[in-house]
Amino acid sequence: MLSASMPADAVEVAYKRVCLAAEDLDSNRVATVLLEMAHAWGVEALWEQVCGPLLARMPGRTAAEIAVEHALSEGVRVGMDVYRREPGRSLPAGGVLLAGAEQEAHCLGLHALAAALREQGRGCLNLGPALPWGALASAAHRARPRTVVLWSQTPLTGRAYRLLRFARDFPRLRAYGAGPGWIEPLGKPAVRLGTLADAVAACLAVAPGRDAHHIRYGSVPYR
Repeated sequence: MLSASMPADAVEVAYKRVCLAAEDLDSNRVATVLLEMAHAWGVEALWEQVCGPLLARMPGRTAAEIAVEHALSEGVRVGMDVYRREPGRSLPAGGVLLAGAEQEAHCLGLHALAAALREQGRGCLNLGPALPWGALASAAHRARPRTVVLWSQTPLTGRAYRLLRFARDFPRLRAYGAGPGWIEPLGKPAVRLGTLADAVAACLAVAPGRDAHHIRYGSVPYR
């Protein structure tokens, strides 16, 4: 049974194992450790208590530190991306579309959100990082989602006025900003999501219903 939080000793063990794997530049081992922890404690607890804090602590100043940070990020991406995937099985997208803000290259939070939704038996359309605003509007016209979550890691990409404009252009969908990049008040109708749990709840708030888009499980290319 998945827990709402990881006990301190489990968090400490996860920190040590993941850090050692990242320092060895072994992203596959990072992914393996995270998968074990996700199956034991759930994605929300793992992201909030292990992945997010570890990624935030990466200094990334020297060449060696940058290499370790990349190994950690890649391991997190792979671990989250394969969690609860079943080859040959598809999940309804449930009217949920995820994307990174324009010029935003770091979107591990979206992978964590997608994994947490799969944990709940729900899918999504994840368009990945750095989606131009025009492309986001095009995707909204084509896929007709009911919920859009846009990830921003830094204030350089968290342009609140653009998200607000997008939300006003598509009044029938719920537009959310996720990630630490949204430092300005979004203002209605756009809403900021503070935690992964908030994002999961927002995406699950709308009944999945029938939609034409499904996640096809196979090889797929929240920081």
